[in-house]
Amino acid sequence: MSDTVIHAEAVSKRYIIRHNRLSHLTLRDSLSAGVKRLLGRGGSAQQEEFWALRDVSFAVERGSRIGIIGRNGAGKSTLLKVLSRITPPTEGRITIKGRVASLLEVGTGFHPDLTGRENIYMNGAILGMKRHEIRAKFDEIVAFAEVDRFLDTPVKRYSSGMFVRLAFAVAAHLEPEILIVDEVLAVGDAEFQKKCLGKMHDVSTGEGRTVFFVSHNMAAIENLCTHAIYMTRGKVTKVGPARDVVDLYVRKGGSTDLANARAVGAVFELMRVRAGTPEGAPLTPLKPAIIELQFRSTRAISDASAHVLFEDLNGSPVFGLDSCDFVARTGLAANESATLRFNVASLPLQPGPYRVRLWLKSQGEHLIWEVPDIFDVTVEAASVYGGRAIERQYHGTAAAVVTASLERQMEVAA
Repeated sequence: MSDTVIHAEAVSKRYIIRHNRLSHLTLRDSLSAGVKRLLGRGGSAQQEEFWALRDVSFAVERGSRIGIIGRNGAGKSTLLKVLSRITPPTEGRITIKGRVASLLEVGTGFHPDLTGRENIYMNGAILGMKRHEIRAKFDEIVAFAEVDRFLDTPVKRYSSGMFVRLAFAVAAHLEPEILIVDEVLAVGDAEFQKKCLGKMHDVSTGEGRTVFFVSHNMAAIENLCTHAIYMTRGKVTKVGPARDVVDLYVRKGGSTDLANARAVGAVFELMRVRAGTPEGAPLTPLKPAIIELQFRSTRAISDASAHVLFEDLNGSPVFGLDSCDFVARTGLAANESATLRFNVASLPLQPGPYRVRLWLKSQGEHLIWEVPDIFDVTVEAASVYGGRAIERQYHGTAAAVVTASLERQMEVAA
């Protein structure tokens, strides 16, 4: 009898992206476009296909611990959503044997108005467990999550850390055959992350359950996982022993280009974003870093500038860069592109995931465009620095030595 619990065959997932270039125009432009559409002379909104997954195939044996790695936008989270049956594949087939519990985002599967106690029982019922089975695991869940004082409080009043602790405890203790965990664990503190990794190891080795784990922490992938799947732009690049797959990922430079970093506004067009070391490796605490933006102006402007903001997963700003502080006033001709490069001598960020927000500006033209997409980037843990040392050195506001340059590239569209 086969011991395969998950079998993916040529799985693909397609999304339709609609582009509406009118969203940032003036009221006069919008009214004019509306009249043209009524007269039959207006064009319809453009759209394109985006394949988040393409021909993904693999098989997973019972009791395996599978790490999924890849650059931002590689399709890792989409794959987990397909495995969790949150979204169906556009093409292909996935066969799953057993109950699946997933922890993909903070709050997933929890009703905000219910208490912690009520949500535990609700999640158990969703997994098909009887009330006495949930009651038998109840004390273990509460002890693991360390939220006993707040069990009868609606979870909408929980902090993000409390939410994640309870959500992971529920997912891990209610005995699903397959446990799926995304990068959401990064919201918790270091001690709890270590506790979660230990629990995932225990349920796999001791109870024969299968674990899927997405992380940008390569050390955690190597220590926890037996095998790994390396994804690139929605496709599987390599499947194999975790150490071999991680080595390939590191040799290829990890994640430096922020995938899908392209957006169009009324005046500015963002073409590319890169974040990494000068050698092309992932960002690392206290090491040199380069943050690079390539953008275009659709009309002549007297000065071009940009603002970059790193936020933690709670949305709190932790590190910001503004080119106005470093670069002299630089004008751009119509359809001229530019590359703005921030050189950070020593990156003042602790290891972990961050969200990057971008603004393109022209003070002379009184233009400020906030790029609608928020990009994910991860600062990798450095083996030569312990997490505690980083925390002691950068507790509170940190200063960084930064230089910047803005280079013009005339690329007038035909």
